[in-house]
Amino acid sequence: MGLFRRRKQARVASHDRAADRADLEHLESFVRTRRGVEAYIEPRTTVTETTVMLIADDGEWTRRRIDGPDGARRFAHRMAIPVYDVRLMGYPQRMRDFNERRKRRPELY
Repeated sequence: MGLFRRRKQARVASHDRAADRADLEHLESFVRTRRGVEAYIEPRTTVTETTVMLIADDGEWTRRRIDGPDGARRFAHRMAIPVYDVRLMGYPQRMRDFNERRKRRPELY
């Protein structure tokens, strides 16, 4: 009969591409050329795959795709930087301050 059979949930297809070597190279370069960098794992959404946001001590930031939360943790461990889950920690104030400075003086950035 199948009246009470559970249907498997279909995985929603992402319209975004997965992480690639260029993404990792960009992240590695950011860590090597900035001080006090921390990683913030951003969860997968219906539009994007998992991303990691790197935030330097002055608030400058970058975001790239990463191969899931475990991939972000491995990356942070390999680069010897702290890693946080943005859903638990939120974004640091220094990032918002950096964005505000950039809005006020875009010619400097």
